[in-house]
Amino acid sequence: MNVCLKGHDFQYEVGELLKAFVAHEKINFVENALVEDQSILLVSSLSNRADQYIVNAKIIKSNGMIIKKQIEYKMCTDDKLKIRKMIKGKIKLSIYDVLSEFYNTTLPWGILTGIRPTKIVHELMNQGLDMTQIEKKLKNDYRMGDEKINLVMRIAQIEKPFIHRKNDHKVSIYVSIPFCPTRCIYCSFPSNPLDKGKNQIKEYLEALIYEITETGKILKECGKKVESLYIGGGTPTTLNALELETLIKEIKEHIDLSYVKEITVEAGRPDTITKDKLMVLKREGVNRISINPQTMNQKTLDAIGRSHVPQDIVEAYDLAKQIGFDAINMDIIVGLPGENAKMVEDTMKEIEKLDPQNLTVHTLAVKKTSRLREHIEDYPLAKEEEVKKMLEITSDYAKKMALIPYYMYRQKYMLGNLENIGYCKPDHECIYNIQIMEEKQSIIALGAGAVSKIYYEEENRLERVPNVTNLEQYIERVEEMIARKRKELSN
Repeated sequence: MNVCLKGHDFQYEVGELLKAFVAHEKINFVENALVEDQSILLVSSLSNRADQYIVNAKIIKSNGMIIKKQIEYKMCTDDKLKIRKMIKGKIKLSIYDVLSEFYNTTLPWGILTGIRPTKIVHELMNQGLDMTQIEKKLKNDYRMGDEKINLVMRIAQIEKPFIHRKNDHKVSIYVSIPFCPTRCIYCSFPSNPLDKGKNQIKEYLEALIYEITETGKILKECGKKVESLYIGGGTPTTLNALELETLIKEIKEHIDLSYVKEITVEAGRPDTITKDKLMVLKREGVNRISINPQTMNQKTLDAIGRSHVPQDIVEAYDLAKQIGFDAINMDIIVGLPGENAKMVEDTMKEIEKLDPQNLTVHTLAVKKTSRLREHIEDYPLAKEEEVKKMLEITSDYAKKMALIPYYMYRQKYMLGNLENIGYCKPDHECIYNIQIMEEKQSIIALGAGAVSKIYYEEENRLERVPNVTNLEQYIERVEEMIARKRKELSN
């Protein structure tokens, strides 16, 4: 498909929307609206007279116009940012309507290509709109389908008590442990396989504990109160029991956790879980953990690079329950290479037997830096309709297990242009998950590859403060990482 933009420069936004319709086709942006035989040309144009704006989108094939849509509207503001945002939305709407008619299809999320659809609902709530008005706006202004409207509105209402509050100086803490037993084919996180990174753990922990110590001083100086602590990665339980104990004790010594409502550790991989490690976590006050199967099908586990068997998941889960963990999350991924809807249902049947308090359902994203992306031709992936069916199966089982959707997000390059959904039993919401997604609270992130997000409530603005990803660079430059946080938090 060739695309010609006239009167505007929204190439990125147009390209992202087009990918949702023509994921596997090449998109060429051209300067001249010329059409070769059999080629398809999309022309998107913007013009204005005073405060009257005209947006056009048309598709031309073999020199003959097939479809044209036009939107005319007046601007009721002088705010340049608001004007640009509105123009962008109208351009996307006109293109969406043309492509929907041309391909005889609709997209579940309409024109939305961002990763946090619930933020739109929260903004509309803040403007004083009721649920009926919000539903109408999502349908008309974003072309969202009824199923996704219901989902996003339900989740926003569950999240509301956690994020619609005045600045109370509360923050969340994220601690990165960037090590894993092996690297899964779909992974793009900055994790280091243990066979290469094991010798660096001691040095890394020394640098991390130094950053924890100094950050604790900064938080105290700024009067910040820690609401949630999340230790992720990677796989934190690649550390041995003594290393885990030392890390958590150091956090508790140098960061005031007297206001903390939850402490989460991603145990994740069952091949890293032992009784000693779980006992340490329980003893040190961790009250949420993850034990992540991704799938309960052995063939798929082998294909994606996991070094455990389904029974390991069951045993790790049973052990965690025996030790006394009553908030356990389990992650699964739909659309894994070679899997079909029946295999996803097999996985859900096994998870139903375990009856976890939390379940996170990811739709496979083919990320740029993953081995899956590099060798995509070697892996059979499910088509859009099959992936939708898989998500429906997980939703049906979640209902059977009395789990409700409480947070969600989307990613680039997801199969079917769909979403990830976090489910929980009532009153088992993970505060950190809600805060990291809705971006209404500062997240102070420590460790290699961790990205702090400092929230300025008065301006409704977020400032990213990234740590370097490379392990050696982090160890060498940890003072710099601390200085960045001090500068931003002291503003």
